[in-house]
Amino acid sequence: MGRTPTPVTTPESLTFRSDVTVELVKSSASDADVLFAARVSTAGEQSLDELKKDPERSKGLINFLMRDRHGSPFEHNSMTFFISAPIFVFREFMRHRVGWSYNEESGRYRELQPVFYVPGPDRKLVQEGRPGKYVFVEGTPAQHEAVSGALRESYEQAYTAYQKMLADGVAREVARAALPVGLYSSMYATCNARSLMHFLGLRTQHELAKVPSFPQREIEMVGEKMEAEWAGLMPLTHAAFNANGRVAP
Repeated sequence: MGRTPTPVTTPESLTFRSDVTVELVKSSASDADVLFAARVSTAGEQSLDELKKDPERSKGLINFLMRDRHGSPFEHNSMTFFISAPIFVFREFMRHRVGWSYNEESGRYRELQPVFYVPGPDRKLVQEGRPGKYVFVEGTPAQHEAVSGALRESYEQAYTAYQKMLADGVAREVARAALPVGLYSSMYATCNARSLMHFLGLRTQHELAKVPSFPQREIEMVGEKMEAEWAGLMPLTHAAFNANGRVAP
């Protein structure tokens, strides 16, 4: 039997987005996790008592650990996020390897959906200055229109080529080569608080940061959403992170 032809997608059926989504799907993370891990060095088995105490009473210890960069107590926790974002975001994201685990949807095993990134009107478009010393400024309405039109046209052509190859019986893993990095993908990312703080220190801009960072806006959007979830789980640790310059311990 021959393969059932894949119906060719029309331009009207493509979806264009300018957002990212982050969902905390599973977690085992609290400020108490930091405290029992830290106190085992002096209290041994009695450090388990920290699990029954109010972490608020020991926020000074958390701040001390953060300030003096005693990092390992911040690793005894776990958070798993489900993230939807353009592929180019994930290629930056996966440069973070220590303390992270990833599983992303596969273009080898499923037909990739026609969802593509187009910058929203608030996305700064123009880079001014030289490498290492530049800023982004607002684009003009004409530039935004040009970017949107060019990307949409490119996406439509790429996805039409992709579906034509599938309809001709070409393997998904080959046909996907036609698709751009503006295509949306999804992945699970699991980390601990220490690895997340390192990510946030590099991938977000913040007025409290001792070390300036200049992330691409789209990955910063992901970082901001992850940080909001983490702050709810470990508020004392998050406050100490901010109070000490947003430098990972």
